[in-house]
Amino acid sequence: MKTACKITFGSLVLLVGMVLLPSFSDINTAQPPFKLPYKQAGLTPRQAAAHMLNRFTFGTRAADVDEVLKTGLETWFLQQLHANVADDSLAKRLAAYDALGLSNAEITRTYPKKNKVLRMAIAEGVIDQQARDKTKKDAYKSELEAYMKEKGLKPQKELYRQFFNQKILRAAYSNNQLQELLTDFWFNHFNVSLDKNQCAEFIPAYERDVIRPNVLGKFEDLLLATAQSPAMLTYLDNFSSIGVKEEAKPRQISRITYARQMQSQGDSTQKGKIKKPKRRGINENYAREVMELHTLGVDGGYTQEDVTQAARVLTGWTIYPMNEKGYGSAVKQALNKLDESKLSERGFVHHGDFLFAANHHDSKEKTVLGRHFPSGGGYQEGVELLKMFANHPSTARFICRKIAVRFVNDRPSEKLINKMAASFENTNGDISQVLITMVSSEEFWSKEALRQKTKSPFELAISAVRCLDADIRQPFQLYNWITKMGQKMYYYQAPTGFPDKAEYWINTGALLNRMNFGLALASQRIPGIKINLPALNRNREPESGEAALVTYSKLVMPERDLSQTVKRLTPMLKEPDLATKVEQAARQSVAPEQADRGMGKDPMTMQGNSTMLAQVVGVIIGSPEFQRK
Repeated sequence: MKTACKITFGSLVLLVGMVLLPSFSDINTAQPPFKLPYKQAGLTPRQAAAHMLNRFTFGTRAADVDEVLKTGLETWFLQQLHANVADDSLAKRLAAYDALGLSNAEITRTYPKKNKVLRMAIAEGVIDQQARDKTKKDAYKSELEAYMKEKGLKPQKELYRQFFNQKILRAAYSNNQLQELLTDFWFNHFNVSLDKNQCAEFIPAYERDVIRPNVLGKFEDLLLATAQSPAMLTYLDNFSSIGVKEEAKPRQISRITYARQMQSQGDSTQKGKIKKPKRRGINENYAREVMELHTLGVDGGYTQEDVTQAARVLTGWTIYPMNEKGYGSAVKQALNKLDESKLSERGFVHHGDFLFAANHHDSKEKTVLGRHFPSGGGYQEGVELLKMFANHPSTARFICRKIAVRFVNDRPSEKLINKMAASFENTNGDISQVLITMVSSEEFWSKEALRQKTKSPFELAISAVRCLDADIRQPFQLYNWITKMGQKMYYYQAPTGFPDKAEYWINTGALLNRMNFGLALASQRIPGIKINLPALNRNREPESGEAALVTYSKLVMPERDLSQTVKRLTPMLKEPDLATKVEQAARQSVAPEQADRGMGKDPMTMQGNSTMLAQVVGVIIGSPEFQRK
């Protein structure tokens, strides 16, 4: 049976270590195979270390600059590329989240959708359908809750809460910061949304098994893994794409219409009416987006005919049924009657949650980007198509530009893009090598790159808790603040993912919310987030607000020229209503009664933080300079 090569994280790291980088045993003694040209840009080693921490971590902690210098800048970067630093402390924080290791099948069984639970309860006679139709919508809420408890079922909101919490904890505490940054970057690139209810239950495993293990390997492997994941197959509808006769017109819609349909599907699902495709046939959604958004780019040289032909190649790529009852159960029962060898003989391919259904594939010949695919290619022609996209010159430039935008500045130079794209092509899309090329280029260290990126709300929140050495006991409280500041994580509707440009994040309302967050955080008015501000300064009390402003600005924004920032912020400390603003920010924080269950519900006290010091640090966190990285 032909199966796609599934690269595990362990084998990926070993491969990178053997071929491109020094071995793990030599990491502290080997001479790094590249040199960082920060001195040519006029930077000191401390300034260079701070710049690397701004770009390759979610936030700089007090001791991080010294630690990078002690390790050596190049060696530290290699360690981050290996993503093999012990994370015992993080593991302890994640141990309480029992849903994080569940498979897609286990999630669908344990955390079923509300409508599925209702249908199950009606089928078993727990709820009378006719009586329910005549009563209010929530009349049987208690009966359903009791039914779920009896069956060992849990509401999906508990799954999502664990999922949100783990992202915040990983970003805040992981020692493998680059891996977490790239997990965020590549998830956004291959975006799927909880807003589309049909794929929501597959998203936790999508990030864990598809994105995170592949973020430092070959782009080709990452692309193939996303293409075969239930989350992507459902999100962009390829799971329902079936080969039809040549005269039948494929389904195609504009992205705006598509986004509206996803929204309506989410709304109708909540009402208990899941929309199903009106007719079965070829669906072009994934074929279009895999070229426009995932690989070649909108100017990548493809035509509408290429989209249609690619959609034909990918017919039959679907999800292996997981349910014993309901949707997919009949197919699952039929497949269970056949052993793997019989499926293979008929051209089917099954691995994990992916199924290539040979009987749904368009087996006629096709041509995409000038490449001819003979008839009868089956599953393998889809693999070859994606490999062709992954290794196309247009893909090299599109992907490298996007990486440069994320790690250098919003408008990277063509010279840098050319270097990175050449590295991409010469290494068959090796992401680690592309990053090495980028960080080894003078453009990465130029004044046009230093502090020229704006933090997203997620990056702002995580950088703040990292630089203040916060003890995060209730991560969901941060999730609520991140949402309030304009970034509802995992819910971005369009397949484009969140834009990575300053103008998308910054406006008057956003800046006000960011200032309110800083004030609420520093004054410890966000339940479950514990901070000891005096400890950051070795318990030495500043003599005045102005002295505190200078001292703590340097602590949270090391190796920057902060003279103008201090000058601009000093008048704010003298505002007579600053204390009132702190109280207003505190009232905007999530109420303690909404805190995570079992994680402690009492609001944190000031713990020795003076009101003056909290106000000063809050102003710093909300300042324009702290928004830059």
